[in-house]
Amino acid sequence: MRTAVACASVNLAAIPSPSQSVWHLGPLPLRAYALCIILGIVAACVVTELRMRRRGAPPSTVLDIAVWAVPAGIIGARIYHVITSPGPYFGADGEPIRALYVWEGGLGIWGAVAGGAVGAWIACRRIGIPLTFVADCLAPGLPLAQGIGRWGNWFNNELYGKATDLPWALRVYEFDTSRGRAVETATGEPAVAGTFHPTFLYESLWDIGIAIAIWQLDKVYRFGKGRAFALYVMLYALGRFGVELLRTDEATHVLGMRLNNWTAILVFIGALVYFLRVRGPQEWLEVVDGKIIVVPPPGTAAPGAAAVEAAADEASADTPAEEPSPDDGSGADAETTSDPDASSTDGSERAESRPGTT
Repeated sequence: MRTAVACASVNLAAIPSPSQSVWHLGPLPLRAYALCIILGIVAACVVTELRMRRRGAPPSTVLDIAVWAVPAGIIGARIYHVITSPGPYFGADGEPIRALYVWEGGLGIWGAVAGGAVGAWIACRRIGIPLTFVADCLAPGLPLAQGIGRWGNWFNNELYGKATDLPWALRVYEFDTSRGRAVETATGEPAVAGTFHPTFLYESLWDIGIAIAIWQLDKVYRFGKGRAFALYVMLYALGRFGVELLRTDEATHVLGMRLNNWTAILVFIGALVYFLRVRGPQEWLEVVDGKIIVVPPPGTAAPGAAAVEAAADEASADTPAEEPSPDDGSGADAETTSDPDASSTDGSERAESRPGTT
């Protein structure tokens, strides 16, 4: 059961939270958290597929990558969450088996990115396409998926911020994630824990803004070699750092700051260095004889093509044009008689060589 760590006076105008996050169709539970994650994954795949197809990738390439990247991303996300928030699982009253209960919430985005990158790398190696091509196509789709997935935290009444009475405060209930329902009072009403900053909403809006920004900036600057993905990482790290400052849920602290803040700082620096140092054209694909090859974007020459063409033109200009030989059918005789001066000189030399000739 999850309870709030701080209380605030109940704001009747606050954003309400759901009092239930699980519905049952017979024996089958439908969990809102899982549905939000799945919907986000589908949205990311659709966006990525559209961008891949426009850049020459074969149809459904994103599915060949997703079957590796999605499971690896979920595993990485769960591992990161358990490592950074071990209390509920390995603390004094923790239950280690609950580390496997992904449907109760608890997926760390940095672990998802790392695990998903490993899965995508494996898929790219099997298909024969650059990982940077996939990363740039995914760059606006991934924050869109995160923005949708954050609503799963809303259903679970989790990951809210500090207590507040602002007009957009979030009314949070004391929630039992194992049952997927709010704890009820003696009168059968959901027990209100208080009103808090809706950090899930802040991050959701920020993520969607990142997706739109990258989509538009990429049209202008045509990022290549993974630079669009690096831009996503930088923008997300900035927003996540601010959100973490508002959160009060249990987390590991290092030097007085939440571990996620340190992670955001380090990841931002790494992405910034990559963005500034790596250069290269936007990568497009082309299928030639059943093999996928990387080609430059339409309207641009391949690297070095202009220099090769210029060198060929210069060599052509330096080579003298051949003079056409007369077509008299005489072969060697034509070469001999083609120079009258040479012919007369040879005749004089022959006359001087005969004795008695005057």
